[in-house]
Amino acid sequence: MADRPVRICVVGDELVAGVGDPKGLGWLGRVAARTPLDPPPTFLPLAVPGETTTALSARWEDEVGRRLAGDGSDHLVVALGRADLTAGVSLARSRLNLANVLDVAEQRRIPTFVVGPPPGDDADADRTAELSSAFADVSLRRRIPYVETFAPLERHEQWRADLAAGDGRTPGQAGYGLMAWLVLHAGWHRWLGLPDDGV
Repeated sequence: MADRPVRICVVGDELVAGVGDPKGLGWLGRVAARTPLDPPPTFLPLAVPGETTTALSARWEDEVGRRLAGDGSDHLVVALGRADLTAGVSLARSRLNLANVLDVAEQRRIPTFVVGPPPGDDADADRTAELSSAFADVSLRRRIPYVETFAPLERHEQWRADLAAGDGRTPGQAGYGLMAWLVLHAGWHRWLGLPDDGV
């Protein structure tokens, strides 16, 4: 990589901030600790609790734009949650909101990486699966890396135990560790120009 630090802006909901993690790292802190760039990358988390894709698509460009170096070192992670389900955002609108974010980022030549929504309440499992599938389709059509978190975690005992021990919406230490593992093994290193995902 170049001598200048890579800047990685991360937009998303409370999971980006690691809410519920007693260590305060969340998945993002764990991924940052396992990203062997020299010089170390600058991670800039921009979390809004309970944010829908509609709200995210309206705010991301202004907030990220203030933090861009404009020297080719800029990167964007879009970490999607489940708020669209409770806010009544249609699946078509969710798809369009993500597509708009990705298309603008591409126009601005910002390499982008998408993390899908993890499982929450069992009552929303089918709809979360559908939402994740829609986000994956939008991302992959644009050849943008997409991390599927729903399917691997839906029946994972540690993930379920973490949700049950907390508020039912956010995981704890073990759950965030599982999310970090999925991100690190879904093309993260390759996206940053590192040789492989061996972590």
